[in-house]
Amino acid sequence: MKLAFSTLGVPGLPMAEVIRLAAEHGYQGVELRAHPEEPVHPGLPKAERAAVADEFKRGGVQILTVAGYVRVAAEGDDQPVLDELAGLIELARDLGASNVRVFPGGGDQEHDAADATAARRLAAAAPYAADLGVRILLETHDSHRAGVDVARVVGTVGHGSIGALWDVMHTWLAGEEPVASHAVLAPHLGYVQVKDIASAEDTTPVALGAGVLPLRACLDTLDADSWVCWEYEKRWHPGAAELPGMLAAGREHLLRLGAPKG
Repeated sequence: MKLAFSTLGVPGLPMAEVIRLAAEHGYQGVELRAHPEEPVHPGLPKAERAAVADEFKRGGVQILTVAGYVRVAAEGDDQPVLDELAGLIELARDLGASNVRVFPGGGDQEHDAADATAARRLAAAAPYAADLGVRILLETHDSHRAGVDVARVVGTVGHGSIGALWDVMHTWLAGEEPVASHAVLAPHLGYVQVKDIASAEDTTPVALGAGVLPLRACLDTLDADSWVCWEYEKRWHPGAAELPGMLAAGREHLLRLGAPKG
């Protein structure tokens, strides 16, 4: 397993500190939250992007993903969504990131309408992403919480530059068993986001292994060389424990869970 953590767990932390945390605690990569309140976002000038990419390269840490907030199934005109998505793709290219994360965001629309909107926009963006060497990953989230929901959209697009991001909390909250999630997502799977929570009613983040999510069952479905990213939602739960002090134990926990069974 190759391990990463999301900067959602260390809001606003300078990139030098992010790189130091990853390197010191044995994480090969990071998922960068791309938002204006963070050091890296689509408005970052070209020279600063190059400096960030160089800093990560020198630190031996990979930028796995630019985690954006485009909602590809949202109601409204296509062009503003496609423009925002193009900006994220360009940011990922400039940083040397393999992936861009997007959300469904279909709201209360009927599934068919939301699916069609998401598939149309992703299909339109796919050639540009391919040209820039970036893959767009649709996360199991909000209106498309289950793996079967995301697989339905990504499968409709049918393009190699469009894939899926498996957030294990959302598929669990949807009532989908890990083996079922993996079965439908596997043909499209970019990587897996892990986390842990106290209960379905209380999604405050806790240390890996201290909550109720079926992490072992999820990891058991993955190939040995899969990327696994710890998304600790500190930004949305400021009272939660600090992530840096848990990174070492979290890594060990994931490696134990993902060890070959014999």
